[in-house]
Amino acid sequence: MEKFFLFLLRLSPKIKRTLWRWWYQNLVKSYPQFNWQFMNYGFCDLNSELGNLNLSQEDEPNRYFIQLYYYLARATDLEDKIVLEVGSGRGGGAAYIADYLNPQKIIGIDFSQENIKLARQTYEQTNLSFQLGDAEALPFNSDSFDVVLNLESSHCYGSMTKFVQEVYRVLKPGGIFSWADFRSVEELESLKQIFKQSKFELIQNTNITPQVVKALLLVNQRKQHFIDRYVPGFLKTAFEEFAAVEDSEMYQSFRTGKNVYLNYVFRK
Repeated sequence: MEKFFLFLLRLSPKIKRTLWRWWYQNLVKSYPQFNWQFMNYGFCDLNSELGNLNLSQEDEPNRYFIQLYYYLARATDLEDKIVLEVGSGRGGGAAYIADYLNPQKIIGIDFSQENIKLARQTYEQTNLSFQLGDAEALPFNSDSFDVVLNLESSHCYGSMTKFVQEVYRVLKPGGIFSWADFRSVEELESLKQIFKQSKFELIQNTNITPQVVKALLLVNQRKQHFIDRYVPGFLKTAFEEFAAVEDSEMYQSFRTGKNVYLNYVFRK
């Protein structure tokens, strides 16, 4: 099943978008657990880049997932800024930013109505909101945001070019766009050209694959326990690939260099 799913994703941008939306809609309907707040692969601070990241006792179990958000957000000071997260998923990352990094407000958008409903039910911070939105046609006026964040979401989009153009449009002059996601090595040149042809000024380009791979190992037991407990047998392999558990093809692709995990930071 998982191989067929991956095959379909390569057929066309329209099918790719439709299938990813279906996948995430059904994830929430089937697994609405409020303790499943994050879906990113995580970040292990191998080089002591993050400093002393203090978390509450409640947030500590999600440290590696939060560290990836913090790594993304640390590109600029978010205090009193107007921030947009594109692809906010279940809302855990946007909620962390609202709680810890003190933006004036942060809006999380996602193309899954079920994700938005779940996030609204789970989080109630005054400087945080969630709404349905398309990454390739952002529902905001031009020059609206100081910062746009996009974490491990863009591989679902039909057109990366349209997404980057939309981010540029909604950012204020001088605004920051911080992006992180994985790509196969075959896709890297195309990605570089999309970024190069945009109007953005490149500030930083970092390969964080080792930090992500280490985090995957550290959270592997927790993910596998969830899959073994909640996922029916005929879907387990697909979930293991989605979660990149140890020995999955996705995990091995990072280990062997077939896939890389990158962070780019730009200024408008």
